[in-house]
Amino acid sequence: MNPLVSILIPAYNAEEWISDTIRSALAQTWSNKEIIVVDDGSRDRTLEIARSFASSQVAVLTQPNQGAAAARNKAYSLSHGEYIQWLDADDLMSPNKIASQMNEAETFGLDTLLSCGWAFFMYRPRRARFLPTPLWEDLTPVEYLLRKMGQCFHMQPATWLVSRKLSAAAGPWNTRLSLDDDGEYFCRVVMASQRIRFVPQAKVFYRMSGYGSLSKVDGSQKKLESLLLSMRLHVGYLLSLEDSPRVRSACLSYLRGWLPYFYPAFPQMVAQIEDLARSLGGQISAPALRWKYAWMEQFCGYDGARRAQHLFPMIKTQLARNWDKMLYHFERCVKAKKDYDPTFAS
Repeated sequence: MNPLVSILIPAYNAEEWISDTIRSALAQTWSNKEIIVVDDGSRDRTLEIARSFASSQVAVLTQPNQGAAAARNKAYSLSHGEYIQWLDADDLMSPNKIASQMNEAETFGLDTLLSCGWAFFMYRPRRARFLPTPLWEDLTPVEYLLRKMGQCFHMQPATWLVSRKLSAAAGPWNTRLSLDDDGEYFCRVVMASQRIRFVPQAKVFYRMSGYGSLSKVDGSQKKLESLLLSMRLHVGYLLSLEDSPRVRSACLSYLRGWLPYFYPAFPQMVAQIEDLARSLGGQISAPALRWKYAWMEQFCGYDGARRAQHLFPMIKTQLARNWDKMLYHFERCVKAKKDYDPTFAS
C-alpha cells in the first residue's frame, strides 16, 4: 500500500523561511505526497516565493488574512490524502520523517496517532539538540494528556502524522484561538485516537524565528484571552476522559504553569483561573519568582522583577539568534566561494 500524504503549510509573512520549508516537504522520501501552501494574506514576498514552487505536486493559494487556524482549515479542505502532515512555514522535517511514520501506520492502523522527536534551531538545523521528554514514548490518550498538562510538556505540531479518520473525528481548527490553537487542536486529535505511537527515526526541526510570531505569549490581552480559553478547553477535555484525583492534580499543575503570564497585570483573568482551580478542588497562589530574579523585588517591586524574568531570556535568545544568523550567512559565503573556486581554503 502507498497512501497519499497531504503536507499542509499555512504561511504568513514567512518570506525568509518558506522556500526551505517547501524544499523540506519536497525532500520527503515518501513519494506519494501532495503539498498545499495557503498564504494567509502575507504582506511580504511569501506568496511570490511559494508560487515559484507550484507544480503538479505543490498547490499554492492565497486568502485574506484570517489567522493561522483558518489557513489550516482551508488547506485541509483542499487536501485529498489519507494522512495529514501539518507543517508551519518556518519549520523543517528530516527526509525520512513521513516514511518512517507511515511504516508504523501500516502496522497499527488509522486509529493510531504517530509522533516523533523534535528540537529547536535558529538558522542551522545541524545545531539542533534532541532532548527527550516524557512525551517521547508510546502512550494512551489519557497518559499523554496527564504528562502534557501535569508536567508542562508539549509536542511541536509537525511531529504528528494524523490519519484523515482521526482528523475528521477531531473536527476543524478553532478559529477563536490565536494562541495555543495547536495545543487545543491536537488535544482533540489525541482524544480521538486509540493510542500514540512514538517513532524515534523521524525528526522535526522547530525554528526559533523570533518573538513576533503568533505562537509567542507577549502579554497582549487578545492572546491571553485565547490562551485562557485554550486552558479551559484542555481541562475539560482531560476530565471528559477521566475524572480522578490524579487528573485534577495534573490540571492544577497545568494552571499553575500558565498563571505567571497573567499575573498580576490581568486580575480579571487571574480570578477566572483561580475559580477554575477551585472547581477542581484546589487553589493556586501568586507565582513565585525564580531565584535569579527574586532579589530584584525589593528594588523594583514584584511586577518589575517579573518583567525582568520574562524580558532577559528574550534578549538572550535574540542575541543568540543574531549570532547564529551571522554564522549561517558566513558559512554560505564560504561555501559559495568554494563552489566558485575549488582552490579556496576556508
